[in-house]
Amino acid sequence: MATVTTNETVNENVPAPAQRLALPKLAPDFYEAMVAVDRAARQGLDPVLAELVKVHASMINGCAFCIDMHATDARKNGEQDHRLLSLPAWRETPWFTARERAALALTESITLLTQGHVPDAVYAEAAAHFDQVELARLIALITTINAWNRIGVSTRMSPAAK
Repeated sequence: MATVTTNETVNENVPAPAQRLALPKLAPDFYEAMVAVDRAARQGLDPVLAELVKVHASMINGCAFCIDMHATDARKNGEQDHRLLSLPAWRETPWFTARERAALALTESITLLTQGHVPDAVYAEAAAHFDQVELARLIALITTINAWNRIGVSTRMSPAAK
């Protein structure tokens, strides 16, 4: 069996792409409004569930900054790494509750809106696990993290930029 060697080391850090602009400095009123919307959206929701939703949407959208931030926040709230790492394959795992599964399915439908909108079955499943106020907050949370992801990706926010 041949051994493959490279000049790269496993721990070598690759520099993050240069951030295009700093939204908090250039549009502080908008940035502060987004922070307020985010705070309002998650009120009344379980913090672990909220972070699972944020990480999942961020993974779908490819926002490294948000994945890193919300995975860190999820761990601080007691979330386990194996659940975070398996979010892309949540349907294939046994460790998400029916309520979490409903939230993750709704997250996918809202995040991938152009792939069939939000099917009635997905909405009905979420409505079966969340009361109307919680469901409204969940939709607000998913909408907000998608907005943050678009900000993070378009401005090239990086986990290294913390």
